[in-house]
Amino acid sequence: MTPVVTVGLDGSPESLSAVRWAAREAELRHATLRLLHAWVLLSVGPDESARTEPRESDQNYWAERIMADALRTVTEHHPDLPVIEDLVAQDPVSALLTAAGESEVLVLGSRDMAPLASYFLGDIGLHVVARADRPSVLVRAREKVTAVTDDRDVVERRDVVMGLSLHGPCEALIEFAFDSAARRGVTLRAVHGRNLPPPAFTHGGADDPYRSGTVAARAAEDARRELAEALRPWREKFPDVRVVDTVWTESAARAVVRGAAGAGLLVVGRRRKRPPLSPRVGHVLSAAVHHAPCPVAVVPHD
Repeated sequence: MTPVVTVGLDGSPESLSAVRWAAREAELRHATLRLLHAWVLLSVGPDESARTEPRESDQNYWAERIMADALRTVTEHHPDLPVIEDLVAQDPVSALLTAAGESEVLVLGSRDMAPLASYFLGDIGLHVVARADRPSVLVRAREKVTAVTDDRDVVERRDVVMGLSLHGPCEALIEFAFDSAARRGVTLRAVHGRNLPPPAFTHGGADDPYRSGTVAARAAEDARRELAEALRPWREKFPDVRVVDTVWTESAARAVVRGAAGAGLLVVGRRRKRPPLSPRVGHVLSAAVHHAPCPVAVVPHD
């Protein structure tokens, strides 16, 4: 069966940026691109020859226009890419979750977020990311670029960054990040953030992690050793991928956001099984979605 990359449409600038990103991802994966727009009020349109009312008054007009704009965006840059158009009379969250289960990757537009304190659960994209069983990518609207620069080429040459926790198995996350870097022919930067243990703090502040023999330096060295061990089998599996691993003695959320600077794609994980009463979106993922300056791939894993 031909693999599928699905992109959700809502007519926003972020949605069209997601379409462009998804089209390129479908090319990299030799996949079909599925354009999906879901709206509960979609209906079977009347016969065009029998239409008497203005086109804009048709109940499906805007849904069809969103689809047409997206298709035009794809064919302009990817004329040979196979495309499926899918207008669905269904709740958007339900439709996107179903589509995610049928796709290698689900791509959604992501609006620029306000500070973390204003995070709201009503956002469709975050609802989907928190529940999807396949990798989801959130793409913001593109910033303007200079006339002499093709932004697509520039982004594709940027590194893939992976935020990696070492508190449990996360093979699906690591494999997605390595595979993404391999497909793009770019460096993979593995980032790990580790809070210093209490003995590293004194009345004068935290130990210097770069000063040999300090508690902070030992903690950082332990983290670097664990990170290298976690990456070792994947370096062997993807020998052509250049890997740079970095440990920062700070929170994982801060490390991931810092590491995303200049990246073409940030890959973070979401555990399928979270403790009871805990939020479905953890603080690292939330920080990445709100503050990372690049597309964010969210990979569910055990």
